[in-house]
Amino acid sequence: MPQYSPNEPPAHEPPAHTSRSHAPQVQATTGVEEFGYQQAMKRGTGRFASFAVAFAFVSIATGIFTTYGSVLNSSGPAGIWTWPIVIVGQLAVAFIFGSLAARIPVTGYSYQWTSRLANPVLGWIIGWISFTFLAIVVVAVDYTIASTVLPVLLNYQGTALNAWVITGVVILAQAFLVGLSTKWTERVNNFAVSAELAGMVALVLLLLGVGFVAKEANFANLFSTGAIPSEGYLSFGTFTSAGPWMLGFLLGAFTIVGFESAANLAEETKDPARVVPRAMWQAVLASGVLGFLFLVAVTLLAGDPVELAKSATPIADVITRTLGPVVGTALLVLVVIAIFACGMVILMSGVRLVWAMSRDERFPGWQAWRKVSPRFGTPLNATVLMCVIGELILAIFSTRTDALFGLFAAATLLPAIIYAATVALYVAKRRSLPPSRGFDLGRWEIPVIAVAVVWLVFELSLFRDASFADPWTYVLIMLVIGAAYLVYLLVTRGGARGLAMPEMRSIDAELDADAAAGHETPQKAQGTQERR
Repeated sequence: MPQYSPNEPPAHEPPAHTSRSHAPQVQATTGVEEFGYQQAMKRGTGRFASFAVAFAFVSIATGIFTTYGSVLNSSGPAGIWTWPIVIVGQLAVAFIFGSLAARIPVTGYSYQWTSRLANPVLGWIIGWISFTFLAIVVVAVDYTIASTVLPVLLNYQGTALNAWVITGVVILAQAFLVGLSTKWTERVNNFAVSAELAGMVALVLLLLGVGFVAKEANFANLFSTGAIPSEGYLSFGTFTSAGPWMLGFLLGAFTIVGFESAANLAEETKDPARVVPRAMWQAVLASGVLGFLFLVAVTLLAGDPVELAKSATPIADVITRTLGPVVGTALLVLVVIAIFACGMVILMSGVRLVWAMSRDERFPGWQAWRKVSPRFGTPLNATVLMCVIGELILAIFSTRTDALFGLFAAATLLPAIIYAATVALYVAKRRSLPPSRGFDLGRWEIPVIAVAVVWLVFELSLFRDASFADPWTYVLIMLVIGAAYLVYLLVTRGGARGLAMPEMRSIDAELDADAAAGHETPQKAQGTQERR
């Protein structure tokens, strides 16, 4: 299995002026000075808070509550069996992300990794795609509260107008927390994650216990295709359409994403090279196991899956029928808490990415967004920007009757592109990576890469379905906007050299040059051996 470095590092960190040729020594605690930055925000994020950030972004309560009905309509109850496959694939991706995070524990995750290991132009493209994903997924998640949860919880008629207003208020509340206090943002998130974990475990036990005692569990549901014809169910579809069973993968593909958000808070995390990789894969594993048990419990008690598929809130219907209205209401409250925390963490992750790119003078209007508020210790300006962008995206989608599907589809496609690009980067650069500072794939590297590549190729093939035309259009529009700004950067800065990362040098080249000159120190020799 992937392993953590057993050796404890020296208690001190090298000063900011230390030569880059001495940088490769393995350390568990890495100062951002090594990467050409000054520490701008307080390191206060601990192990549970880092895990909570990754788990809250994934948010199985949010994902399952939102997409279970869609799976019933596209794949039937049997679609839940795609979930374990998604978990295996995303766990492999999380391991690769962890391996990169342990080597370059800097805010900006894939943007930083690609810029430093490949080239800054590719890094900027990945950063822009990541920003596009985070900007739209926060709206997708928050829109769920207003469009599907609150109308049932508070018993009122949902409309496009009140969904727009409520979602806008939710985004403002999240931005208020993120902009004014990282400590309170994490406290709220820690509470929400603890409640979600405890609530989901309790729901699984109650559903299975009451279902079996009342003899309401129907094992046939687990393998039923519902209203979907069984003939051709397992087909791969055509060039422009995916088969019914393939569409079932969207349940897990939409839900089990965002674990990399822990890496986007690396500069605020204590001992990030050890804590962040563990937080990511543990969030995927915990979400996967608990989420699948919940899916099995709900499907066993689904009753008539064809009728259930007609409901806008099938999960709440099953729980209310099985456990009563009080527990059903409690579930809806839990879902609201989970969705709020999920959107808040997404917003915070987007703010950190904008700030990281602006610090490198890469983001439009970077002069304003790179500032950290001396009073609040947060990138307050970048928070305002993400809030405004979220409100604009919300306004664009607000009049569409299929707004929720469009938002979710885009929020599923974009991370698949980011993950595929990051895994490709790892495959191309794995033999020349800096030494790990706390997490390494070891002898499992090749199997993990193989699983991740196969999964991501398969996942991307799902989006050939004609129903994803709008999300692809959105991606292309954002890429065109980004390309225009990238051209502006290249022209005004004299080409790709003008985008070089701070203190970005080839450490291996420096060590090899020193060795050839006969000046290799024991520490450098040790660093060289570790990379080999």
